[in-house]
Amino acid sequence: MIEDGTGLFTIGELSRSTGLSVRTIRYWSDEGALPPVTRSSGGYRLYDAASVARLELIRTLRELGLGLDDVRKVLAGETTVAEVAATHVAALDAQILPQCLKGLGGPQLQVTRAVLSTVARRGSTAEEMTLMNKLARLSAAERKQIADDFMEETFAGLDTADPDIRTRLRFGLAELPEDPTPEQVDAWVELAELLQDRGFRARMRNMIEFNAANRGPEVPAGTSLWFMSRLVQLAGEALERGVAPGSPEAEEVLAGILGNADRAAVLERIESASHSEMARFRELNALVRGVDPLSAHREEFAWVVAALRARSAS
Repeated sequence: MIEDGTGLFTIGELSRSTGLSVRTIRYWSDEGALPPVTRSSGGYRLYDAASVARLELIRTLRELGLGLDDVRKVLAGETTVAEVAATHVAALDAQILPQCLKGLGGPQLQVTRAVLSTVARRGSTAEEMTLMNKLARLSAAERKQIADDFMEETFAGLDTADPDIRTRLRFGLAELPEDPTPEQVDAWVELAELLQDRGFRARMRNMIEFNAANRGPEVPAGTSLWFMSRLVQLAGEALERGVAPGSPEAEEVLAGILGNADRAAVLERIESASHSEMARFRELNALVRGVDPLSAHREEFAWVVAALRARSAS
């Protein structure tokens, strides 16, 4: 930012802050994609904060292979990023197929197509598209850092949490393959957004805190996993027999699942674990791996929740 209190930037300052070359920025400016807001007394082009955001959008659209004509149309409001993305996906498909048949189709084109197809399907804004593009093009080390940061915030200070839960969660976080399909890139971008979402991290940590609160040093590792498998088994059997959640027979099932555990605490934990985001989290990990998602056992968990609610209400 130039030191005159105006909050304006020269091309050189834009270059230093964005990492783009002066030559590239000047070219985009000459082509009308990034017009200066004014000029200095010496005739130098000057740009403001809105220009910085505009420059980021231009860079994203260019990285995704769009020509300057399409870029100018988006910037002028003549079309949306979703509309131009949909058009470009069709053009990419015509380009990718022949290259794949020749053995030349690389992951870069797949990543580009995945981002554009997601933008088109979601009707994403320019800001969402920029984030997706950045996430999709992260290096393996940068993607690993996102997972490590998520784990650190989720488990920090919770030394009594079941180590099996920690191990399963960390190794359960899917890694993007070297040559991903568009669907895998799409799923990984959504997963990365979720892992960085402050609300999701807080809910996941809440689940782990429940786990740690109910587990002392004398409780063996894997107990939490045993509890979940027991819940699925007994609740599933109750569903097969047609046991109503509010019936006396349901109390026997709950006793077999919970023992002497605090019913209110268990209800809160299960409701947290059954949150729709948690189910989506598991689905996305499976999609990135290219496997069918494991059952979330929604019906079994819903039966236990209904049975616990029926007793807390009475």
